[in-house]
Amino acid sequence: MVFKRRARRMRLGLGCYRVGPTWLWKALLVFVAIAFAGQLLGVIYNKSLQQDRSWWLFSSDGQGPSLGFCRPRSHVMFLKTHKTASSTVLNILYRYGEEKDLRFALPLGYQFGYPLPFNAHRVKGYRGPRVAEFSIMGNHMRFNKPEVEKVMPADTFYFSILRDPVALTESSYAYYKAVAPAFRKAKGLGDFADNPQKYYDPRLRNNHYARNLLWFDFGLDHNANFSTTLTQRGEVAIRRAFKLILVSEHFDESMVLLRHALCWPLDTVVSFSLNARQQKSNGGSSWVDKAAAAQPPAMALTDNQRQKLREWNALDWHLYQAFNRSFWDEVDRFGRARMDQEVVLLRTRRELLAKACLREGGRPVEASRIRDKNIRPFQSGLVKILGYELQPGLDNATRQACLRMIRPEIQYKDLLDARQFPRAAPQPAQAPPPAIPAGGAYMRKGPSSQLRKGELGVEGGGRMGEEERDWDGSRLSRSNNNNNNNNNNQTLVRDRGGREGKRNIR
Repeated sequence: MVFKRRARRMRLGLGCYRVGPTWLWKALLVFVAIAFAGQLLGVIYNKSLQQDRSWWLFSSDGQGPSLGFCRPRSHVMFLKTHKTASSTVLNILYRYGEEKDLRFALPLGYQFGYPLPFNAHRVKGYRGPRVAEFSIMGNHMRFNKPEVEKVMPADTFYFSILRDPVALTESSYAYYKAVAPAFRKAKGLGDFADNPQKYYDPRLRNNHYARNLLWFDFGLDHNANFSTTLTQRGEVAIRRAFKLILVSEHFDESMVLLRHALCWPLDTVVSFSLNARQQKSNGGSSWVDKAAAAQPPAMALTDNQRQKLREWNALDWHLYQAFNRSFWDEVDRFGRARMDQEVVLLRTRRELLAKACLREGGRPVEASRIRDKNIRPFQSGLVKILGYELQPGLDNATRQACLRMIRPEIQYKDLLDARQFPRAAPQPAQAPPPAIPAGGAYMRKGPSSQLRKGELGVEGGGRMGEEERDWDGSRLSRSNNNNNNNNNNQTLVRDRGGREGKRNIR
């Protein structure tokens, strides 16, 4: 009996702690459900916010002021001149073509057989005029319009960019010091400027980098004696071939004119300066873009030496002055006030994208500091070529859009090449290019200073020979795949003097 009473008391005691008021349990369950739903909605909202942020970043104000009633151009040829901020322009073309899924005219290596004149058979996938349509062409070449016209459609928009020959020579000296004999022999740029004839031999390979480089890139005889008749004839030929000539020193204004000429959105021409050069000074290190004039001591110039370089590059100096005047005539037709407004908008967009995309406040950094080895810029010459680091934590869409803006030229070309030619299938047999004479390729008969009326091509030349060189001076030679003699399987092989061995260029 006693045992039954104790058991009953225990059941009553436990009952006191088993349950509370029913409303309390219901409230607790509701609270838990709300917390779980809030957490779930938060995850969905964050993902949506990232997508909206990417859309806003690259769409809000990205179209820019109205372009009126025009149709975007999809056939574009850019003559990529040397040391003129042309790598930045090429990045713009790469981005637009990739976004629109356009077909690029790409070289077998990284240049179209430069410094030999352009030949249509240098284009990967080219099988004859009008067999395949190409939309964008922009890698380095020595211009040869008749051959370019075999590749590009008749409605192609041709444009290029120039730079003050003194600043161009400074940059060329820094970049090509090791490959141009005229530069290599000189103690410094000032030493070269004082007496360029002492170091310059027109017969030596790569010395074209040391004199009238713009004139050379346009396919003209850069060693011709200066005359008013010659320069006027060259200027007229360039004006007939190109619809727009940009000026590196006025890059933002150039981008506004280009965007309107091509009828492209504003964000298409917003860019970060690629191939910026590091400059060392007593106070530390800094950086300058290609249009900047500050130079390290080995490249410092006096005013007298600058004038001597203008005289040495007289053909380029004439081109620069002539097209600088016509550039500002074009700005006047566009409207100075209108131009100022669009430049402000372009720079604002650049600053916004730089803050969103880049570390270090948008400033370029040394290649060794870039964690992603796939976006480190190629190094050459006396100064370090800088690149960019992406901001951490970017969502995938934003990261890809930012990555396109900073991807170096070589890596971008490789990416486009791999997408356009996913498999290296043997190409159909094609007619071989014309034979290359020893004194220079595809030279016309007659005096080297004469141009065919209204036509741009290669005039004169040095001892270029038949050996092909890629953009960085590496040798290009024919190599048979699968160790057979079938010409269909030939590819170009790069040789960097044994430092990196050989590999097939696809």
